[in-house]
Parts: sequence; structure tokens; C-alpha cells
Amino acid sequence: MHSILKEIKGSVLYVTLNRPESLNAFNTEMLLELQGAFKEAESDSVRCVVLTGAGKGFCSGQDLKDFEKEKKTFKEALEQKYNPLIRQIAGLPKPVICGINGVAAGAGLSLALACDFRIAVESAQLIEVFINVGLVPDSGSTFTLPRIVGLSKAFQMCSTAERISASEAKSLGLVNVLVQTNEVLKIALERYAKKFANAPTKSLAMIKQLLNNSYNKTLNEVLNNEALMQDTAGNTNDYKEGVNSFLEKRKPVFKGS
Repeated sequence: MHSILKEIKGSVLYVTLNRPESLNAFNTEMLLELQGAFKEAESDSVRCVVLTGAGKGFCSGQDLKDFEKEKKTFKEALEQKYNPLIRQIAGLPKPVICGINGVAAGAGLSLALACDFRIAVESAQLIEVFINVGLVPDSGSTFTLPRIVGLSKAFQMCSTAERISASEAKSLGLVNVLVQTNEVLKIALERYAKKFANAPTKSLAMIKQLLNNSYNKTLNEVLNNEALMQDTAGNTNDYKEGVNSFLEKRKPVFKGS
């Protein structure tokens, strides 16, 4: 059995974590397969990625048995397997939607937070579980989490390992959309994937880049970057299509170019 499943529908790449017996805990095979999947996502034919989990959970974090068996240091494991994946997701010039179909804990939560848009079922729980085994959050959580919930709440989550319900996660901004069941989650993922895949892809890429870089820039730097990217966006075929469709009073057909 493969540790992940991949399927392309139209211009959307669907990636499913596929170790349901362990709540999709990370092992080396899964992490390397995920790196490969996000490499495939760089293709121009892919305009959106959907990431979710098989079974009852999204991802419970590192498989500790697998980690102990490998005999790597934490630093080696992060630098070789986790950090490259998080950089791939953050740097991918197209939207990544995460479907949180159950528990997202530890590095599994870090993976979800690295995505651009999150949809969760009401029964899902989000847990920064590292402190329970005497570790610190990794895989980007200390970057993404305080930017979403603020420093105080991030410290609370990381230092107490409190379970955050899906409804609280929605109120905190950790989750964009809340749905009742996994069946509805599948429908919602397809709907938003289609929406993003049919949007102006180059504009979405620049929006992602501008927002991800905004925290380490001055106002003047942000204004300059916006001006440069607006000039780039204004020279795309999708901009021309957007203007023409507005003038012609019809729905635009964006092709991502």
C-alpha cells in the first residue's frame, strides 16, 4: 500500500495521506512521497492542490516507532524530510487546500498550517502535541501559528497541548470553512478546488507570495512589491480576459496565463 494516494481531476491534484491505521502518522516513505507529489504539482497543468487524509484522521504527526528505527537525529530528520516539504508548499505558486477530516496533531498540524486554505469537519481536533513528549513545535508551526492566532494563544497551544475543537479553530482563523461530515467535506473540497483552479493562477501566486512575505517587510517595501506585481498581473492574458468579460457582461474564462 502506498503511503499517499494521488489523483488528477482536471487541473486539480488530489493528494491523500494513506496510513489510516496510524491516523496517517508520518513515516519516511510518506514524507518522501509527499515531496514527490508537490514536485509534480509544479507542472503548469496543475492549478490547485488538495491535501487530505484517509480514514478517521488527517495526520497524527510523526510515527515515533519509525523515527526510533531510523536512528537519525531530530535535526537530520527535519532538514531532510520535513523542512523541504514545508518549503515546497509555501513556495508553490498555486493554492494548496487542506481538508482536515479528523485529528491534526504535531507535525500533522504543522502540515495543515502550511497550506493556504483549510476546510475542517466539525469533529476534527487540532493539537500542538510536542510538549507532551518534551519537544518543541517544528515543521513551521512556530512561524505559521502565531501569525494566525497571535503570540499569546500560540504559546498557550504549544505549552499546554490543549485540544482545539474545529469550531474554536474556525473562530481563531485556523480553519476557513467548517462542514458537518466527511461527505460534505469532499463536496466542499471539490467546490473550492474548482473555484481556485478556474481563477487567474498567476495572480493567486503573487497574492500568496505577497502575503507570505509581508511580515518581514517594511510598508515601503510592501508598496513597491505590490506595484511590481500589479504591473506583472496587468500584462497577463487573464487580466485581458477579466476586462473583456466585464465589458461584454459575461463570466470570465481564466486560463492561468
